[in-house]
Amino acid sequence: MQHWELLFFFFVIAFVYASVGFGGGSSYLAVLAMYSLPFQEIRLIALLCNVVVVTGGTLLFIRHGQVNWKKIIPLVLVSVPMAFLGASLRLEQETFFVLLGCSLLTAAVLLWRQNRSIPEQVDAHPTQANYTRDGLLGGSLGLLSGMVGIGGGIFLAPLLNLIRWDNARRIAATASLFILVNSISGIAGQLTHLPASIDWNRILLLGIAVLAGGQLGSRIAIARFNPLVIRRMTAVLIFVAGIEVLYKQLT
Repeated sequence: MQHWELLFFFFVIAFVYASVGFGGGSSYLAVLAMYSLPFQEIRLIALLCNVVVVTGGTLLFIRHGQVNWKKIIPLVLVSVPMAFLGASLRLEQETFFVLLGCSLLTAAVLLWRQNRSIPEQVDAHPTQANYTRDGLLGGSLGLLSGMVGIGGGIFLAPLLNLIRWDNARRIAATASLFILVNSISGIAGQLTHLPASIDWNRILLLGIAVLAGGQLGSRIAIARFNPLVIRRMTAVLIFVAGIEVLYKQLT
């Protein structure tokens, strides 16, 4: 495998993202975009790593009753087929990287604006379910997720916080489940037109790296970190990567 340093980068990304409830797809893409890898493989790697990192956390959220199925179903019911559709689209490489760059910039802004958790007094009075709004939101993010190769949680969580969709714990559970199902759907969509040159050995090694990082991150108490600092640092890194991706493509 070339670029052994990717194992370290992916381990750290998985560790940090798992500690705050995300899969890390946007950062995997940001790192991989710096290397001359086939863009179809870049999307596949990001989605597979998402699944590895968030599966354990999603199961824990479900076990502890943090998943509000009645409110989540409209989101995922529309997002899953749209993620499959987005992943099935045959994008040109230039189109993909421009879309990726714009997505990274948007994700960075949303992360930066998510500067605090929902206040405790809001936890007891979340907004009422709006199936039309949630379906449109889930479908839009699902399509984007499939096209770019992310789970969509990095977009979904700040937006749900913004509209006071539910309490902070349930939003984290929703984002985790959203990432999981969209990543699986996106992988299924990509399998319809994968090139024969996929380096499965590299994918396996990166999967092991994020499994180790994700398991360690999810087991370390979030109280040891300042979530605001983590989000701000991640937002800056993603923003810089987005600028670089767009600069390379547009120049």
